[in-house]
Amino acid sequence: MEQFTVLDLLDLDLKENNDLGLVCIGGRSGLLRRIETPELNRPGLALSGFFDLFGAQRIQIFGRGEQAYLERLEQQETLESVERLFQSSIPCCLFTHGLEPTPSFARLAEISGCPLLQTNLDTSEFTMRLIRALGNVFAARKTIHATLVEVFGIGMLLLGESGVGKSEAALELIERGHRLVADDAVEIRRVAGNILMGQGANPALGHHMEIRGLGIINIAHLSGVGSIRDKKQIQLICRLEAWDASKEYDRIGADEQSYEILGVATPYIEVPVKPGRNIPIIIETAAMNERLKKMGYYSAREFNQNVMRWLDSENARKAYLQKKGI
Repeated sequence: MEQFTVLDLLDLDLKENNDLGLVCIGGRSGLLRRIETPELNRPGLALSGFFDLFGAQRIQIFGRGEQAYLERLEQQETLESVERLFQSSIPCCLFTHGLEPTPSFARLAEISGCPLLQTNLDTSEFTMRLIRALGNVFAARKTIHATLVEVFGIGMLLLGESGVGKSEAALELIERGHRLVADDAVEIRRVAGNILMGQGANPALGHHMEIRGLGIINIAHLSGVGSIRDKKQIQLICRLEAWDASKEYDRIGADEQSYEILGVATPYIEVPVKPGRNIPIIIETAAMNERLKKMGYYSAREFNQNVMRWLDSENARKAYLQKKGI
């Protein structure tokens, strides 16, 4: 990813329960300092003079405890540990609860060019929001040619060669009440270890679609804001491909397939496309079937079990009749 700075942190466009409420209260000359890790640090031990294994590359969070200790250092005029803190080239210092740094701390921050940030949020709430925000910023990501739709609450990534009908299938799904996330270029991020989140690769393009013979259309304007969403977890991957008569397609679905993106394996199906096949309704059925699987109900497995029970009972019946000489 491109370098992420303290200024970028201040400029993050986060809303509602994700808003960090950050303002810069000092050290503005260092706003272009790079933040290189999503990990955070509470510098209580460092302020007491213990710098072994100090996380200098992390954002330093100052809560009420650290603030009280800074005030004690200010009164005792023992600022050696604070001076050493700023010699570590930390990205920035961040004060929660609307706290203000002590005068000596603010002066040393200005001298070293270390940004001082402030939020009115309490430490625990702010820490959770900041971890989410940085986790998204530093998440592994890639952009692929695909279409992402939400069908019955399931995030479905439609893959396939250009012209196979991904956008047309998505358009029909939108008409049936489902929602578009992104078309043509989908940016995928791996968050929380094993969750794939998809969104449009270029937010400036919004929820537009290219339909051959028609051109570019704006789904939000044509179908309303209820037909779109900004991002969605990818829970099922569906590849649309031209029908190949020589290929053996899965007709039962007992053997589940997966498709790996960014090291995360996701349920995967292949849907052959040919005239006469209603692809949108097949996609809807696949989404409903995936929801059933998440609830622990597997249609293909139940079918196999029923067949095996029937075969066992039929064999037992034949053996019984043979034994009786019937």
